[in-house]
Amino acid sequence: MNSMPFVRYDEAGARHQAQLADTAIAQGETWGPLHGVPITIKDIFETAGLRTTAGYLPLKDYVPTQDATIVARLRAAGAVIMGKTNLAELAGDYQSTNSLFARVNNPWHVDYTPGGSSGGSAAAVAAHLSPFDVGNDFAGSVRQPAHFCGVYGLKSTDRRISTAGQIPEVPGMPTCLRHMMTVGCFARSIADLRLGFAVMAGIDRRRPDVPLMPLDVPADKLLSQLRIAWSAEWAAVPVGQEIRSALQSVKPTLLATGVSLTDWQPPDFNLATILNLYTRLAVYVNLYAQPVNRYTLRRAVTQLWRSATQGEPELRSLGNFAQVIPELLNPSLKGYFEALTERDRWIAELEAALDPWDVWITPVAATTAFTHRPAWSAIDIDGRSYPYALANGAYTMPCNLSGHPAVVIPIGRTRQALPMGMQIVGKRWREMELLAIAAELDTVLNSV
Repeated sequence: MNSMPFVRYDEAGARHQAQLADTAIAQGETWGPLHGVPITIKDIFETAGLRTTAGYLPLKDYVPTQDATIVARLRAAGAVIMGKTNLAELAGDYQSTNSLFARVNNPWHVDYTPGGSSGGSAAAVAAHLSPFDVGNDFAGSVRQPAHFCGVYGLKSTDRRISTAGQIPEVPGMPTCLRHMMTVGCFARSIADLRLGFAVMAGIDRRRPDVPLMPLDVPADKLLSQLRIAWSAEWAAVPVGQEIRSALQSVKPTLLATGVSLTDWQPPDFNLATILNLYTRLAVYVNLYAQPVNRYTLRRAVTQLWRSATQGEPELRSLGNFAQVIPELLNPSLKGYFEALTERDRWIAELEAALDPWDVWITPVAATTAFTHRPAWSAIDIDGRSYPYALANGAYTMPCNLSGHPAVVIPIGRTRQALPMGMQIVGKRWREMELLAIAAELDTVLNSV
């Protein structure tokens, strides 16, 4: 088996649509803002008539009869879908491996992972095999692969984009992931992220919990008018030295433009509490998303065991999934509502804390791309052994918990030429403003 980011091409369908697009242009017709643009879709989203597996063995022959909402909107805007990209099984890992297809390699170094769960999406865009791809982000599944592969990635506000037709809930199971699961996208420019996002966002009768929230209008501030909060790293989870150096080099470059840049963290920022709440809520919303059988139990037990036993004890205490085993084994409606109430409190606190700032800049992960390894195995960062989830998700999970949008832009390379990115967090429901600011910052940092 090859290790390409694609799991299937729709060559015949794509060629047919491309010919129709050419004919339409010749006749003076325009389908929409993506007329004739070839794109790819993460194999977590249903595509009518095109096999959709989510990398999950029981879905190896599943052919949906209806497009996911975002797929239908991209088609309606004129996009030509070339095929589906590979992923972590049921979007549940920070690498892109599953039981159906070969693992995805990082296009910059094949011995390294492109990240996950949307590793095929990021790799396809980074390798110029696709200009645009759609992924989902529950714990960093767009942002971490964008960071690992050196592309641009957007995680939208929670419920900004409909998740109808998304597979982490196996067909036939109830809709469980009603919190923290977001749709995002990958591209090689901020402008392309903005275009794709605007096409996908909006209310959906298939998901009545998506609010009627018009796209915001950016304030159009000059760089010298921006007030940016800056968190170089969480004290409890230091980033790798090369990431630290890249971020240190960014700071004076931005300051030279007149930007106001202030070292900052939200008041009473307790990472252990945040990650514990995230994990509790993740347990509840995933509990009935897949059938409980020997296959899924084996995967869950492996994840919990490695999370509980690998990595330095001090770091394990921060992001140890095993802490929630009692709640996993004995869930209650009261516990679920208590977790939601705590989440509401965190959202309100972070939104209030971010009010004085235009954006908040943080790392994307504690690690850069790492060599392929068994899922949930510890990761060495500058001689310290980090638990797998903490190394990859400590900087992304807080924004899944709070629902804030975030953009990743590239900021440099490691000594092995592996990419690095930084995370730019915006206010809830202010994606267009976030993208406008990210574009300004990107022009300063990545102009040729």
